[in-house]
Amino acid sequence: MADGDRPAAAVAFDAIGDAYERAFAGSAAHRASLARLLGGLAPHSRILDVGSGTGRPTAETLASAGHEVLGVDVSPVMVELASRRVPGASFRQADIRETPLGEGDFDAVCVYFSLLQMSREEQRSVVARLAGALRPGGHLVLATVPLDVEDVGAVFMGQEVRVTSFGPESFRALVAGAGLVVEDEDDTVFTPAHSGAVPEPHLFLHCRREPVPPVH
Repeated sequence: MADGDRPAAAVAFDAIGDAYERAFAGSAAHRASLARLLGGLAPHSRILDVGSGTGRPTAETLASAGHEVLGVDVSPVMVELASRRVPGASFRQADIRETPLGEGDFDAVCVYFSLLQMSREEQRSVVARLAGALRPGGHLVLATVPLDVEDVGAVFMGQEVRVTSFGPESFRALVAGAGLVVEDEDDTVFTPAHSGAVPEPHLFLHCRREPVPPVH
């Protein structure tokens, strides 16, 4: 926790605000990932966007395609920005680690770079819970910075943060352990558009919850 009882991610992203959108808006891989997800969704799908930020591009792209989108973010500043910028989606300030999730509530879940300030055990738990919140056959898209680091101090867009992640193979194992099948992936390198930025490895995994086999 930081700033009293507020999660560290809330403090950092309240301060970063819409500068985050400007820094990452040029990610062609993120937009390609959304296009791939859209290609597999039935009309009017229900989608959870975890760490929804300013709502763009994820919630905006999905809502504009006619889907029902709920964005959850721990930062009240981000939730306020998203609510104004993407009126076609719904947004809620909440910590996904503590948010109740019903079994099979969603057709798809998006998690774009929103695990990095959680511990490894929290990441495993959250991904497993999100997998359970998918209907059988539902889609889970995960994006992360695939580095083998644990509770490492870093400065991100001017904010001091603690970062934890997994190397690529360990991250794939985490996904498999949650009962998900990886159907597609994209490894890329992206340099955010802000001062002092350096190239970052990005890993996008498109996964599905195993469908329930038919009863004969």
